[in-house]
Amino acid sequence: MIITPIINGVVARSAHPEGCKQSIDSQIEYVKNAKQIKTPPKRVLILGASSGFGLAARIALTFGGANCDTIGVSFEKGPSQKGIGTAGWYNNIFFKQRAQQAGRRAINIVGDAFSQDTRDQVIEAIETYFEGEVELVIYSLATGVRPKGNGEFWKSAIRPVGQSLDGSIIDLEHDRWIDTVMPAATENEIEGTLKVMGGEDWESWIDTLINAEAVAQGCKTIAFSYMGPEVTHPIYLDGTLGRAKIDLHQTSHFLNIEMANFGGSAYATVCKALVTKASVFIPGLSPYLLALYKVMKEKGTHEDCIAQMQRLFSDKLYGNENVPVDAERLLRMDDLELDADVQSQVADILKDMDHSNFKTLGDYEGFKSDFLKLNGFSYDNIDYLAKTDITRLKKLVP
Repeated sequence: MIITPIINGVVARSAHPEGCKQSIDSQIEYVKNAKQIKTPPKRVLILGASSGFGLAARIALTFGGANCDTIGVSFEKGPSQKGIGTAGWYNNIFFKQRAQQAGRRAINIVGDAFSQDTRDQVIEAIETYFEGEVELVIYSLATGVRPKGNGEFWKSAIRPVGQSLDGSIIDLEHDRWIDTVMPAATENEIEGTLKVMGGEDWESWIDTLINAEAVAQGCKTIAFSYMGPEVTHPIYLDGTLGRAKIDLHQTSHFLNIEMANFGGSAYATVCKALVTKASVFIPGLSPYLLALYKVMKEKGTHEDCIAQMQRLFSDKLYGNENVPVDAERLLRMDDLELDADVQSQVADILKDMDHSNFKTLGDYEGFKSDFLKLNGFSYDNIDYLAKTDITRLKKLVP
């Protein structure tokens, strides 16, 4: 069959395996030629390892100088009668192939990271392949729901808090700007977003590892966050997402005390705004991303996921005797984004941006290309008219 990109609004419904392989190879090539990671961990657990920052972190730690062995947890689907499978499924497969070719151990655990069964599999894998201990735990789960344990679920909601808010999203299916009004969050939506995207599950995972005596001396743990500039605060930092991220930041302080018992530490890592499967859903953030991409690319300071992760590990988490943090003990990877001149130029663009000019004032071409690349499309050297052998794909396992 021929695999084409299928987009419904801002949701990608198809993935191209060869494009996913190209994505892995491109990221590997980048980190091999970047500043290398020094004095790194050797055994790493990544919760949410199949895409975005989690996958980029796994690639950087394996191929960017650290030569790490990794256990990656993700919830992905393979090919079936319902479809070709998810991009993350193929990312897991092709990352493992490349890691094994480089002589590195790469264990993929495909399952719900909130379930006890998955936790049991992780502990067993640590005992079997890592001599019982991990030296770095990366929490990078991105999901909209979390089971309560009684057949019900907490659900996250992207909403302002206190009052409704005007915003705009980009319909990637039809390449159009849509103005929308976001109602204020209910108390249930605020609680659900905290439970899904806050720090509670991160803390629970660390407690699971400690109770299993799977935390090595000097072990560090990080979780990814975002804060953004003032222009995005109404929907992000001041909304339900911000409430959850503040909870995540507070959790990092509690975990830092807990990890100190092992000579280790914990950090909430604040990343730069990027096109991800989650960020395209956030009203008001897409126009900001268009302007941000435009300005940072022109200044030569734009970083994608892999560039941020390589810099995180080579310059900050393992590149200094003391990890550099801000006054709130946050590890800031958004420093280039929040540069005063960058934000001044972004604000100027946003003042004039609307449905009639967003494709020219902002970097819409780069924005959409990055979205398509999340699912293996938009790579120049892939023949997307070539037929894909589904039977062969079904034989590949993570």
